[in-house]
Amino acid sequence: MESALLSRIKDATRKSMLARDKTRVAALKLVNAEVKQVELTQKGAVSDTDITKVLSRMVKQRQNSAEQYRVGNRPDLVEQELYEIAVINEFLPKQLTEEELLITIGEVCNELDAATAQDIGRVMGYLSKSLSGAADMSLVSRLVRERLSQ
Repeated sequence: MESALLSRIKDATRKSMLARDKTRVAALKLVNAEVKQVELTQKGAVSDTDITKVLSRMVKQRQNSAEQYRVGNRPDLVEQELYEIAVINEFLPKQLTEEELLITIGEVCNELDAATAQDIGRVMGYLSKSLSGAADMSLVSRLVRERLSQ
């Protein structure tokens, strides 16, 4: 059975094809190709969690590429990468803001009685499970380190 997220991606691809939106179709085909690659690697259907990981990885790759293009003074390619990021983000869960993350981190630290830098691993382990896909884990890690090294 196909995951709900994969169905949404395929439906968006079909609608974009019917609307003859070539740039959107190209971006969605890249997403479909990445998901298909994961399906082949896993030798079976992929879950929404797997697809979310793929989409997050694709966004990070495009952010890095956009930055490189910006340094290389290629505004046309920067624009293309940013457009692809926008299309991919349509299928990712809403990302938590830094303020929301600080509240969540505070609650988890209190719940786990974490107060020192030695507790970073425990806190990050808990947060990585509970926030999967809802936050950039490098930002979470930085915020946890700041909180526990005070």
